Amino acid sequence: MLIYKILRGAEWAALQDMAETPGAPIDVADGFIHFSTAAQAEETAAKHFAGEEGLWLLTLEAETLEALKWEPSRGGQLFPHLYGPLRLADVIAAAPLPVDDGRHIFPELA
Repeated sequence: MLIYKILRGAEWAALQDMAETPGAPIDVADGFIHFSTAAQAEETAAKHFAGEEGLWLLTLEAETLEALKWEPSRGGQLFPHLYGPLRLADVIAAAPLPVDDGRHIFPELA
């Protein structure tokens, strides 16, 4: 199953430079890296990144992440949380998330 991580441009650049990251400031504060499923990604963008430009959408394969746990969050939905660093080697795709009329334009998600 594919899962998705939204990063700001500077966070994506840092991941590319360092090959791994503990995540965005909210991830570090919460003690795990937040991911979303295809069905959750657009709501995550709207809730946490409303109108923000310069974002990147990373795609990862959930089954390859050993420290991944599925835990209830927004509205009781299960969300993928990674209890370990996000490694560049685990990213299978990265795409910019442009904004149009205040909303992020997502590629087709699997």
